[in-house]
Amino acid sequence: MLRQIGIEPARVFAPNIDETPRADEAPRVYALRMALAKLTPDDSAPDNAAYVIAADTVVSAGRRILHKTATPAEAEAYLRLLAGRRHKVFTGVAVRAPDGRVASRVVASVIGFARLDDGQIRDYLASGEWEGKAGGYAIQGRAAAFVDFCAGSYSAVVGLPLHETSSLLRGLGWR
Repeated sequence: MLRQIGIEPARVFAPNIDETPRADEAPRVYALRMALAKLTPDDSAPDNAAYVIAADTVVSAGRRILHKTATPAEAEAYLRLLAGRRHKVFTGVAVRAPDGRVASRVVASVIGFARLDDGQIRDYLASGEWEGKAGGYAIQGRAAAFVDFCAGSYSAVVGLPLHETSSLLRGLGWR
């Protein structure tokens, strides 16, 4: 996604963090906490002389966090929950500058799904696209056909709010 705005990442890595929500943690708070936690150096982290960008996307139905799906049954339950209604997607993004300064932001978007029939759900599940996706869907894939409303940042729903990421980088001195 960064390439879309002219940024070529030197390295991409997946930090090993505990992604368990805290008791009664609001989805917005959780998204920001996860993005900031991903900035924490570990054995797989890049050299501290670089800008580091971390993000986490959370799909929510009310205060309920719809996690990354692991089974077809879980994905089906999420799709049935979201069908015919609007839900929120929160993406936390955090940037650490080489001098250690950190800037962060949460972007909230509202997505509306059309009503889905059993065939649409069955076909989507058969695609496998739901695997490991927050809320059980990927808006940039086949699930785009389900979306009848979008307010906010499309790129944030995909996983990285490009405008906000660019603004945070510039604010920390990146050119």
